[in-house]
Amino acid sequence: MHFLALATDYDGTLAADGRVTEATVAALERLRESGRKLILVTGRLLDDLCRVFPNVDLFESVVAENGALLYFPATKEEQLLGDRPPEAFIERLRSLDVRPLSVGKVIVATWKPNEMTVLAAIRDLGLELQIIFNKGAVMILPSGIDKAAGLNAALNRMGLSADNVIAVGDAENDLSFLKLCGFSVAVANALPMVKQAADWVTQGSRGEGIIELIERLLAR
Repeated sequence: MHFLALATDYDGTLAADGRVTEATVAALERLRESGRKLILVTGRLLDDLCRVFPNVDLFESVVAENGALLYFPATKEEQLLGDRPPEAFIERLRSLDVRPLSVGKVIVATWKPNEMTVLAAIRDLGLELQIIFNKGAVMILPSGIDKAAGLNAALNRMGLSADNVIAVGDAENDLSFLKLCGFSVAVANALPMVKQAADWVTQGSRGEGIIELIERLLAR
């Protein structure tokens, strides 16, 4: 099968400690020059991503906020795929001293061990929200929003089939979009459950694994 695009997670996959090496950026540029599309799929808020990763314009589309927000760097267009939780929910978490607390355009996020407090607030307010874990991170999103839903929306905009996409990730919140795509890859530092679900596991970790994958693609 001919793969037309690479969809990659950011933290722990493309980036180490939030940063992408020059060698990894160069590999992404080579893949893009081959005519393939690049899609970034991340749990980060868009503003935060653009702050730490100045090369975001290498990607044709960005799926941010763990699937809740699409961003197209060429036009700066943003598209929300869900509604932000009501202010009453955010205020409830603040009143319960949930820290840290990050509020995006749709996503609300904190860290373990706050998940039980968050779940109680969702239940008490009767909200249709879900909790998605990303290692130690606790992400709260509208029901049905995850990385697979966000990537599928991006692919529809790009006129691509998921069957022609290679997906690469490292954590449990990546599983949904890895399963969506035609071929799935786990970097060497990925969680065991991600390695088990992937079609192939790189020898290198994080950016080194991305370089390894890209070199393999370009050699085909």
